[in-house]
Amino acid sequence: MTIAFPQPLIAVIVPIIGAIIIRALDEDQAAKRHLVALIAVSIVFISVISMLPAVMAGEIIKVNLFRLLDGLGLFFKIDPLGMVFGLVSSTLWVFATVYSIGYMAHEHDQRNYFVFFVLSCSAAMGVAFSGNLFTLYIFYEYLAICTYPLVVHAGTEESVKAGIKYISYSLAGGALILLSIFMIYDLVGTLDFTAGGILGAVAAEHSTRITVIFALLIAGFGTKAAIMPLHSWLPGAMVAPTPVSALLHAVAIVKAGVFGISRVFYSLYGVDVLQGLNVTNILAVIVSFTIIVGSLMAIKQTVLKLRLAYSTIGQLGYITLGILMLDPAGALGGLSHIINHAVLKITLFFCAGMIITVTGKKNLDQLRGIGKQMPLTMLAFAVGALGLMGVTPICGYISKYYLLTGGVFSGHPVYAYVIVTSTLLNSIYYLPIIVNAFFRDGEFKIQPGPEAPLSMLVPTVVLAITGILLGLFANYTTIPFIETVLKTVF
Repeated sequence: MTIAFPQPLIAVIVPIIGAIIIRALDEDQAAKRHLVALIAVSIVFISVISMLPAVMAGEIIKVNLFRLLDGLGLFFKIDPLGMVFGLVSSTLWVFATVYSIGYMAHEHDQRNYFVFFVLSCSAAMGVAFSGNLFTLYIFYEYLAICTYPLVVHAGTEESVKAGIKYISYSLAGGALILLSIFMIYDLVGTLDFTAGGILGAVAAEHSTRITVIFALLIAGFGTKAAIMPLHSWLPGAMVAPTPVSALLHAVAIVKAGVFGISRVFYSLYGVDVLQGLNVTNILAVIVSFTIIVGSLMAIKQTVLKLRLAYSTIGQLGYITLGILMLDPAGALGGLSHIINHAVLKITLFFCAGMIITVTGKKNLDQLRGIGKQMPLTMLAFAVGALGLMGVTPICGYISKYYLLTGGVFSGHPVYAYVIVTSTLLNSIYYLPIIVNAFFRDGEFKIQPGPEAPLSMLVPTVVLAITGILLGLFANYTTIPFIETVLKTVF
């Protein structure tokens, strides 16, 4: 059943209105600026969560904007897959906004920061709720443009270079998607996202052509998903303020990439077509390489944020690997990792931001004993790190369990070996940080007073607790949510 709700439009338009109001405020009106930003993203969250019962009940929410040609227009359609990305993004944007209030308190040009920070939320919602490939492309590029000023916010030579690389990669990936749009429309006369895909009718007659289109789409979305060798923009983008780094790595940009890949698999091609084309094995090799090499490169990093950045490259590979298994268990593991990784990785970046804000330390060898000065921060860090290693009961274990199961049942046990190997590498680059923080002596001593501004500490601790609760109650939260998605796929 298809119904019309105004919420998708509200989720996209309200942040734009909020950004306009923030821009109109004077630079010294910080309290009003923070309030407007928080109200805007909160309205987005409320709009998204209000649609969840209808989507879980099997209803499709649709909002038509305008039509260009028959089968080609701009419209929103909220199905279970779109709700995954929309709900994760809107929820974590509220936390990131609260965190930004404390983090940016002493930074320059706060007004422009919050303008583009709020605009980026609008773009992310457009990506989540796109009803066809054309709409997704428009908001995909909108997201790149909105986040570019955040990457170059520092205004240093390093940030400008990182920003140029970021926007170059993003626009190049977008160009590949645009080319595929013309090719798909020429083949089937529509770009609409449909359960089971839209290319099945032409798969037999145009197998070579749709294989080329598949490669273009994976390269286009894979740029933001940091699939090697298209990953090099991601570590460079770490020059952005930490809340932006958190959104880049946990919520917005990289998740837009893997979300786009999931749309390609499930809404354009479909499982049957992909099995017939036999294109997933080649992609699996590339993704497995990305997972292992990304993890190895993380081990080499001596700067905390860079280690987290390379960790993201490997962790994103889990999502893509689960999707391309073309098996329900693997898909459940991959899609649930969109949620689990987002919660745990944003926690880690928030912790890194507090460490930098309070101590000024960025290198790992400077953090021995920091657990004494910042116990709550480092406990939250430990939860995030252990969760991504797959330690139960933190939510990351859910993803890895189903990925391992999917690897076995898909007939490709090598996928399971990749996950196990990566988990061992996760331990190598995360455990020393935790051990050094709590069990090694350093320059840090127990100090009176709060360890960080409450606007930074509270959302970080809440997210760490959320990671544990999502693991403990996965059978009532993440798993049924993702199973609803899979009913439209398999």
